[in-house]
Amino acid sequence: MIIIDDFAKIELKIAQIKEVEEHPNADRLYVLKIDCGEENLRQLVAGIRKGYSKEELIGKKIVIVANLEPAVIRGVESQGMLLAASDENGIAILMPEKDVKVGSKVK
Repeated sequence: MIIIDDFAKIELKIAQIKEVEEHPNADRLYVLKIDCGEENLRQLVAGIRKGYSKEELIGKKIVIVANLEPAVIRGVESQGMLLAASDENGIAILMPEKDVKVGSKVK
């Protein structure tokens, strides 16, 4: 269990997927360029390739962890993490139900 102060450190934001490429070194990963309301696009590496085509993802709004320290995943830098769920039926990215402005904080 964590306390609310620990949870409050996590910065969740709404972002929009602008570009999607297949990861050059991994069959399950995509490299995404996302707009999260900042001056420049961010790059995320996400293990959602088995659940979505590149075309399905373009333009989708997603929830990201915006303040996660960057990590190199199979040779490609990831500057955050998208939220997704998976079960025996596959993987599903978490998306806002209504249209929400890019960069909005998730509370």
